[in-house]
Amino acid sequence: MQRRTVLGAAGAAALSMLSPAARAAGLKPLGKAQAFDYAWLKGAARDLAGKPYRPHGQDLPADVAALDWDQYQAIIFKPDHALWADESLRFQVKLFHLGLFFKRPVRMFEVRGGQAQELAYDPAMFDYGKSGLNGAKQPPDLGFAGFRLNFDTNFKLDMAAFLGASYFRAVGASKQYGLSARGLAIDTAMGRPEEFPDFTDFFLERPDPKSGTLVVYAMLDSPSVAGAYRFAIVPGDTTVMDVDAALYPRKPIERLGIAPCTSMYQTGENDRRMANDWRPEIHDSDGLAMHTGGGEWIWRPLTNPRHLAFNAFADRQPRGFGLLQRDRDFNHYQDDGVFYDRRPSLWVEPKGDWGAGSVQLVEIPTVDETFDNIVAFWNPATPLVPAQEALFAYRLHWGAEAPVQPPLARCVATRTGLGGVVGKPRPYFSWRFAIDFAGGELARLPAGARVEPVISLSRGKAEITSARPLDAVKGYRAMFDLVPPDDSTEQITVRLYLRSGDKALTETWLYQWQPPPPAERAVG
Repeated sequence: MQRRTVLGAAGAAALSMLSPAARAAGLKPLGKAQAFDYAWLKGAARDLAGKPYRPHGQDLPADVAALDWDQYQAIIFKPDHALWADESLRFQVKLFHLGLFFKRPVRMFEVRGGQAQELAYDPAMFDYGKSGLNGAKQPPDLGFAGFRLNFDTNFKLDMAAFLGASYFRAVGASKQYGLSARGLAIDTAMGRPEEFPDFTDFFLERPDPKSGTLVVYAMLDSPSVAGAYRFAIVPGDTTVMDVDAALYPRKPIERLGIAPCTSMYQTGENDRRMANDWRPEIHDSDGLAMHTGGGEWIWRPLTNPRHLAFNAFADRQPRGFGLLQRDRDFNHYQDDGVFYDRRPSLWVEPKGDWGAGSVQLVEIPTVDETFDNIVAFWNPATPLVPAQEALFAYRLHWGAEAPVQPPLARCVATRTGLGGVVGKPRPYFSWRFAIDFAGGELARLPAGARVEPVISLSRGKAEITSARPLDAVKGYRAMFDLVPPDDSTEQITVRLYLRSGDKALTETWLYQWQPPPPAERAVG
């Protein structure tokens, strides 16, 4: 399919509908406006999936392709060229230039009155600064890399951005970017190159003047699947996106990831394998939270493993999952540049019948904070069938906290280190776990209440177990040593919660620990 004819011939006789503000801002129309709605986009995606995949990349001009990080960052979209800048709307749209990692152009459309009008690239939109590029020498059909959204609370600050493959991200009250989402994940951590679908076309629907919701549509394409997406975006202290996805596979997909969340974890209080930086902790997210279809609340701290780690948590009709940044204490990070304590959490709230499947977590070793090494997504148990439509709907919540909280106490810290009894010789190797819980009924328990940790292990044994009050968090600390059964480095799965009598007091803490090689099991 030719990228310039993705809309086909429908509505070819329609008049140009580029808004007056867009014209005033210098956004030029490309071709004629054409009829558009979500039903049409789904039909176009279905048609696209019935044709052989054609790569969407193109050879960029040599000077654009050669841009380094600093040069690319020097290219600034001019605010007075923003879409809807002169229409007194609550939203504005600014466009990203091609270059650096973003070499595949996307098409941008304004949707107005049921008509989609493509927006043409114009170098006058950009201030090229010290980038070294000469805008006047760029081809008129260069295209764009993506876009950012601004809201009337502060038009100078981003509230969301769509840039690169099918990646996008948003901010909450802190106005701080962090982890990202994707439209779709395909064959993640399969021992072969992952497939990264692209959003190839975006359709920005002009909102009503007082509306606080912006609707964005996107066409997705990859060798395995085509798709149509609708995003209804509502900014706020927690930014909410209602997502509808219609997928049309070209061929079977071995591992499909719905609502993928992508983050970074280098080092933290529970995993200091790469603690070679002056900052105590470095991560965008510190745990995977899950609210299962059966009602269980699970917290799985993230790690930076020695080798790629993959875990699947089977479920049916999941109520929610997400990568969260629970630790909000600046002193734990000491980063006054990128402020990891302000990074948003991302919670996925499924809508409709998601059936059986699993939340899958991929953790990839990383040497520093520049690499996203954490991915979490929903994998349906029933594979998609080529040439058949598959519909998924969900709500994304970007903010400091997930929109729903466990009624039980939550895990607020996980710490690990060498086991054994201080001051006594260690006859064998063990690994200490200290897990702090706060909230729920813990602060209201009477003095002397009998609280015990309930621990289950896939291998090995737990010893020196305890649960005691911890005034610092107005909760309890559970502690135990894990003794591996042999010299194997095979992963050991640990589950723990606190109870009093028959009553559970906390969410379930879940951990996958990989014992070190025998040569690294010093006990002295």
